[in-house]
Amino acid sequence: MITTANRIAQVEEYYFSRKLAEVRGLDTPELRVINLGIGSPDQAPSASTIEALTVSAKNPANHGYQNYKGIPQLRNAIADFYKNTYQVSLNPETQILPLMGSKEGIMHIAMAFVNEGDEVLIPNPGYPTYSSVANLVGAKLSPYALREDSNWGIDMEALKKRDLSKVKIMWVNFPHMPTGRTASREELKELVDLARKNQFLIVNDNPYSLILNDEPMSILSIEGADEVALELNSLSKSHNMAGWRIGWVAGRKEYIEAVLKVKSNMDSGMFLGLQHAAVEALKNGAEWFTSLNAVYADRKRVAMQLLDLLGCSYSAKQSGLFVWAKAPDQIQDVEKWIDEILYGTKVFITPGFIFGEAGRRYIRISLCCTTTMLTEAVQRIQKFLGDKAAVSSKASVNA
Repeated sequence: MITTANRIAQVEEYYFSRKLAEVRGLDTPELRVINLGIGSPDQAPSASTIEALTVSAKNPANHGYQNYKGIPQLRNAIADFYKNTYQVSLNPETQILPLMGSKEGIMHIAMAFVNEGDEVLIPNPGYPTYSSVANLVGAKLSPYALREDSNWGIDMEALKKRDLSKVKIMWVNFPHMPTGRTASREELKELVDLARKNQFLIVNDNPYSLILNDEPMSILSIEGADEVALELNSLSKSHNMAGWRIGWVAGRKEYIEAVLKVKSNMDSGMFLGLQHAAVEALKNGAEWFTSLNAVYADRKRVAMQLLDLLGCSYSAKQSGLFVWAKAPDQIQDVEKWIDEILYGTKVFITPGFIFGEAGRRYIRISLCCTTTMLTEAVQRIQKFLGDKAAVSSKASVNA
């Protein structure tokens, strides 16, 4: 038996990779599973985006290896997007590196900057991949708290009191997943100042800024951020292109070059048709996003009805593709409760423990499901709860 590398000893299979296989096993033609777990947009990209892909893919000359840095048109389109969306000026030649999805960038950045034994600041609760990648590169995980009592803001006072001398990267994610928390300019400035003082790299993972958020913001718009910050972004959530795997990292020239050293040894560039389509997608105007967010707002309304039915508490002021909510106090084991709902109703909801210890009492509902399906989920759970109450009442009478 060949033993595996030590680096994967602390890394588990991604929760959704394992759990969704279980969920699919419950699917039957008679009663389909309603998946409210994963944030995979169910709507199509803009028509012009699909047309650009189709036209490019039909050209026999477009199927060869591509430049590791992406075509100039794509980098220019990203620069224009940053200027129009965040009022940030980027040099498309030196400050933008297209990626095959921003998740790829998390690994590339860690490999480019983190030595074995370096500390990496991980949000709690937060995206599990930050921890997994830190483990894979041999870093020391150093969670930092997002406080429930301050609407999931970072506990900056506690962070400032810590010894940060061995920290190499701080992962930040605003608008935050899973809590939907947005950050103010003042909060981002405080983070940038902390990174400058302690000389670590701060990386903002920013794919949700255009979803149910009136004030999209980039950390690169903050004074001093060019010295210590990188930003990941993608078309996955905001442009309905999750499966297309198109993202980028932006920031200081020297930092981008470091990431490119890793990336150029890991892949051979993005398919040209995808790059042409991304250029077109980045031209989507305000009307397109207004229409998209109207759909998500309607879904969020029904999702909150479901949470009310379950007795959860939550903030209505959440950005992004999810609604984050606290389970009722009487629920002792949230993961077990979620499985009871899954097997009793075939409605899958994400338990919050996968995002860290601070999420253990929480659940997350995805808005990547039609209003009709969300309404059916409400009806199924309503019936499930009613049947449970009837059984409990009968048992009490018999006793």
